[in-house]
Amino acid sequence: MKLNLKQTQALDYLEDKETTEILFGGAAGGGKSILGNYFLTKFSLKYPESRWIMGRSSMKTLKETTYISFLKMAKIQGLSVNRDFEITSAHHKEYPNSIIFPNESVILMKDLGFYPSDPDFDELGSLEITGAFIDEANQVTAKAKNVVASRMRHNITKYKILPKLLMTCNPSKGFLYNDFYKPSKNGTILPYRRFIQSFVTDNPDIDGSYIENLKKLDEASKQRLLYGNWEYDDDPATLIEYDKILDCFTADYVPTGDKYMTIDVARFGKDTSVICIWDGLRCIAIYQYYGKSVTEVADVVRAMQTQFNIPNSQTIADEDGVGGGVVDILKCKGFVNNSMPLPSPDAPTINGERPKENFTNLKSQCYFKLAELINNGAIYINCKDATMKEAIVQEMEQVKQYNMDKDGKKQIVPKDKVKEVIGRSPDFSDALMMRMWFHFKPKRQYIG
Repeated sequence: MKLNLKQTQALDYLEDKETTEILFGGAAGGGKSILGNYFLTKFSLKYPESRWIMGRSSMKTLKETTYISFLKMAKIQGLSVNRDFEITSAHHKEYPNSIIFPNESVILMKDLGFYPSDPDFDELGSLEITGAFIDEANQVTAKAKNVVASRMRHNITKYKILPKLLMTCNPSKGFLYNDFYKPSKNGTILPYRRFIQSFVTDNPDIDGSYIENLKKLDEASKQRLLYGNWEYDDDPATLIEYDKILDCFTADYVPTGDKYMTIDVARFGKDTSVICIWDGLRCIAIYQYYGKSVTEVADVVRAMQTQFNIPNSQTIADEDGVGGGVVDILKCKGFVNNSMPLPSPDAPTINGERPKENFTNLKSQCYFKLAELINNGAIYINCKDATMKEAIVQEMEQVKQYNMDKDGKKQIVPKDKVKEVIGRSPDFSDALMMRMWFHFKPKRQYIG
């Protein structure tokens, strides 16, 4: 296989005696996945009995994309399954979902998504690896990346090599922007890190029709995927500015007010129940629970209502799915995502009534309002846990308008599409979003 200039540069860093972390990122079609799989294969064959991770935010996506690229790369290299390597099933006793070579080197395919049931990635256990490739690393958390890096010690001394972590991604904000792109641009990148900007034009084998298709994308996607632009804050679909999301965690000046509690109840095995405690527009505490039943969640809520002096009338839970059970037990307010939007208290009355806003549903209406308040510096989130904070930021970045180029009612990007990007349910942002219900349903003022 003939590598292009940028891929060769990355491989040089992967083989030097100084670099341990390489980010190969930028436009689509730059050969990112092929490079990662080439690196894993070359080093697996070069170092017998070595162990490597091929990781992504979900196993399903990994098998549908990164693994397919591995098979393509292997074919180009003249390698074939059952002759030059073996593919194991998910039920293999020692190495499930793995690629095993005759020299006993192994590439372990790993789901690196953030799941609250395993916040410390204990699933990786005491695993020792030689190096790793994380594809679309912008979709995993910094903690996932750090845990993988901490496991890189297997046969390192034996072969007198450095542990190597290769990550690839398209332009995004988050830890990759902060740790690699921005420092590389201003000359402050740490000596053991390297960033290589890739472009579709770097790939001499790319089909011309692929570039033409990229040119037809909306402007924001074109900036990211065709031009490799990391500064894409002008994405017209994005509702919340990245810097404003970060400001939420330091906006301690936001005034106090009435107490509220918002609850997003877990629906599926890897989802979590998230409870937010509010003092005005100050989210003063966030609690996260995994594996609790409806009655257990209700018991937790009752205890918190007592602790924080929050009545049922100022408590709201997601009523869709199993969350309806919590609402039934507590007799608190229920949030129905696809219900009709509510009249805005900010709108002028017409014939004695306030008109309903032009949204497809209540959830979209509340997310747009949350975005407005965050952009105006009116929301404070008290969160000291780094992993939780990163998850919140990641979810808030995905709050975007859906089909904004079409006429009709405004809508946010559906949850299933958000899950495809971040590999999990946006439980934190949903719990924060529900606070907006009380904006549209303010407390009645009694004059005695």
